[in-house]
Amino acid sequence: MRPQFISIAGGLAALALYSGILLSGAATIRGREGAATPDFVLETPGAAIEEAAGEPVPAEEIPAGPTPPPAKEEAAAKTSRVPVRPVDPNLFTMPEEGVAKPLERIAPRPPLSAPPEKKVTPIVLQRPVALAAGLVQTGDTTLQIKDIEPENADRVCKGAGKSWPCGMVARTAFRNFLRGRALVCDQVDEKTEGSAAASCTVGKMNVAEWLVTNGWAIPLPGTALEAKAEAARSAKRGFYGSDPRDLSRRPPVIEKPTGGMDFGETAPDL
Repeated sequence: MRPQFISIAGGLAALALYSGILLSGAATIRGREGAATPDFVLETPGAAIEEAAGEPVPAEEIPAGPTPPPAKEEAAAKTSRVPVRPVDPNLFTMPEEGVAKPLERIAPRPPLSAPPEKKVTPIVLQRPVALAAGLVQTGDTTLQIKDIEPENADRVCKGAGKSWPCGMVARTAFRNFLRGRALVCDQVDEKTEGSAAASCTVGKMNVAEWLVTNGWAIPLPGTALEAKAEAARSAKRGFYGSDPRDLSRRPPVIEKPTGGMDFGETAPDL
């Protein structure tokens, strides 16, 4: 037991000596630092808060926190960057006199490109039948010749003191002109008074021109056929003359055959 007690006592003495050395060294270091640097007070946020808490501050001196803006000001602040359109009932009423001007229609601008040309397909009428001078029919198609007035087959004319059925004579002459020929028509207009109007030709002859030149049709005013109608009137052709069927105005001329055989001679045997 004695040796153990001596060991424990020696350890405790060593610890005490070591602690004393550390304490003396720490005191020496503090003394040197205090002599080298001046004394100053280190202010810390924690200490300032503690001092402020120790002294009561009057309620009047306590600054109030930021007050929230009113609802209207807040809405105005939000929309301050957006343009606002004024809404005034007076803006939706009739404008003052002199402010508004009546609408003016201007001419449309010309087309940027020329419209495509319409391809006209001619109509070929095979074996047409003349219903009157200038009116033809084939199958279910009835056409009035363009640029002339429609004629009636019952028309009656007077010439040389006599009346004659010039409408029927004109129809007969027109039928003879169309006999065995095809009628080629183009520029067909919409139906007027039950029949469509078209410009027709027979071969290279314009039908309306042929009728007016022979006096069997009256041209419409303003057409190029008026000069030909005037020439037919001067020559008394067609409606402007007498009945072409009256053969009394033309005595028949019987010509004596030439190069004939002498009846006194005997005919040779064939």
